[in-house]
Amino acid sequence: MKTVAIVTDSTAYIPESMLNEYEVTMVPLSVIFGNESYLEEREIQAEDFFEKVKKEDELPKTSQPSIGSFVEAFETLARTHDEIITITLSSGISGTYQSANSAGGMIEGADVHVFDSEISCMMQGFYVLEAAQMALDGFKSKEILNRLHKIKSQGTNAYFLVNDLSHLHRGGRLNAAQLVVGNLLQIKPVLTFEDKKIVPYEKIRTRKKALNKLMTLFDDAAKGGDIIKATVIYATNKEEAELLKSELEEKYSNVSIILSYFGPVIATHLGEGSLGLGWYRV
Repeated sequence: MKTVAIVTDSTAYIPESMLNEYEVTMVPLSVIFGNESYLEEREIQAEDFFEKVKKEDELPKTSQPSIGSFVEAFETLARTHDEIITITLSSGISGTYQSANSAGGMIEGADVHVFDSEISCMMQGFYVLEAAQMALDGFKSKEILNRLHKIKSQGTNAYFLVNDLSHLHRGGRLNAAQLVVGNLLQIKPVLTFEDKKIVPYEKIRTRKKALNKLMTLFDDAAKGGDIIKATVIYATNKEEAELLKSELEEKYSNVSIILSYFGPVIATHLGEGSLGLGWYRV
């Protein structure tokens, strides 16, 4: 019997090949267009999502996994594992953490531990991959959770550049006047996570200046020479993300970078052309 199983939700946006390689179980969130619900990463991928959004008058709604979805995953894993660690997106932006906790209390045969990443996307994914590698190496849940809490205490950083204000407007985060003024002034909001929620970090005019801001923030962390794991995250602008990744890798020998993407649930709120940059010190 294997000791520890690792579970996460779909907003970590870990490719299926890596989920298989690291033996991670993924429980998906959903996006809902009218009366049609789709499990992200299973029934709808990012590329299809953006095409579908263009044809709709309203943005889709998003939905956390049901408690039953977690119960099903946990019961399957409990047959072959003593312990289960579930790493979710931030409890400040979704009820996924609460659903996993509730499901964990219904399981017999394995102890379920739920870890709130307090973040999302590949920054959440980094917690998952760290935990999964330790599980494969034979570490117990206490040692894995201690490592995850240490990463969190050292600080995980994530900044998101929003290109299209209409998604923030349609999602209720900007009123009509703010949308008009923002578009006229070419405002490109930079968002970040604070106290488990996505909040504005800075409003910057023009995309070029906003990108320079992300580079400056990263430089402050990387120039000291610490070993850093980072991610560049894209929506519909993969070439731009690849270029940024190459520039950072060329400039900093102490940094390893994973290219990742915004899937349907997070992209619902950020929109096309969004770009993310996140990192933590190893």
